Amino acid sequence: MQCSWKAVLLLALASIAIQYTAIRTFTAKSFHSCPIPNPVNCSLSQDADAADRLCDESPTFAYNLSRKTHILILATTRSGSSFVGQLFNQHFDVFYLFEPLYHVQYTLIPKLTQSKSTTDRRVMLGASRDLLRSLYDCDLYFLENYIKPQPVNHTTDRLFRRGASKALCSPPVCESLGAVDLHLEEGDCVKKCGTLNLTLATESCREHGHVAIKTVRVPEVSDLRALVEDPRLNLKVIQLVRDPRGILASRSETFRDTYRLWRIWDGTGRKPYNLDVTQLTTVCEDFWNSVSTGLTRPPWLKGKYMLVRYEDLARNPMKKTEEIYDFLGIPMDSNVERWIQNNTRGDRSSSKHKYGTVRNSAATAEKWRFRLSYEIVAFTQRACQPVLAQLGYRAAASEEELKNLSVSLVEDRDFLPFS
Repeated sequence: MQCSWKAVLLLALASIAIQYTAIRTFTAKSFHSCPIPNPVNCSLSQDADAADRLCDESPTFAYNLSRKTHILILATTRSGSSFVGQLFNQHFDVFYLFEPLYHVQYTLIPKLTQSKSTTDRRVMLGASRDLLRSLYDCDLYFLENYIKPQPVNHTTDRLFRRGASKALCSPPVCESLGAVDLHLEEGDCVKKCGTLNLTLATESCREHGHVAIKTVRVPEVSDLRALVEDPRLNLKVIQLVRDPRGILASRSETFRDTYRLWRIWDGTGRKPYNLDVTQLTTVCEDFWNSVSTGLTRPPWLKGKYMLVRYEDLARNPMKKTEEIYDFLGIPMDSNVERWIQNNTRGDRSSSKHKYGTVRNSAATAEKWRFRLSYEIVAFTQRACQPVLAQLGYRAAASEEELKNLSVSLVEDRDFLPFS
């Protein structure tokens, strides 16, 4: 098959653009470069000019001079990740972003569904890692490559779930708020703050001591190895897992069209012949692969990885949150404590919003036991048996046991951080 010279030229230009993006990411200015193996040569206590000369004249190795802690919440949809994100969003010194990789997914793979193919899932990883690296460096302009329509003069009203980030709904990013607006609902933030100025957002990020990002769009912790080992970052991964039976029940209720066949099975007792079981098995495979990597404790994850079960957090949110902050080496402030107290004892009406975080956390973790038929539960237990055992989730032996909340289906396990 012959190609026209125009097609060849376009391919060459595309290749150059991709290489430029990669080079640009790895040469970000805000991370200082210093000689190895003695990074103290660039100590802030030294004369700045002398330090710069020394760094310019020696072999260089980039590292994170500011020592910000970069936090990644690695999760899947309907696993409690919005709740965990708020544990960082409420901290006064944490700049939190809610699902920025959404824009990568819907720019590169617009029709991607919950049952992603392996090829589609991997297409995103290179672009996602580059974007994460830039965001941890507080380079929010890099997002403009993926926001559609593209921002004008670094302003946009299309950032996904902007209102879920407290920093993006507070001064200096949002100057129109008064004293009564300190606790804005997500929708009110967008209405009162107007378009998002990415320059102000970048400045706000740099003023915070730490950066936290939540994503459900990276399949496994091994996909993050390049970032974990990047000396310019101080990346720590919180992997959040949940009982796959609970995830399936929550997705079936939240994404009613996508999971329509599961609901038909649940309602009629007849399994549809064209049921897409990968909507379940993909979750279990990703959990198995990722958790297996974390639990084998490879050297590159030392001090960088913590596994958290949603059920443990739901049953004892204050204690588990303290453990998370201890792992990160960040003091937990009173704003976080107050938010936990106010948002883990919600009544039934407070949990109606599908992405809401105000609810009775302990009851929410068990609700799936009354939502799914025992036939679907038994199918899930067979399909996901290895990961259920790995994470300490017990199989329900009968419908009676499933509905009996005095019988716990969560084993007592201590998944200690790898430190």
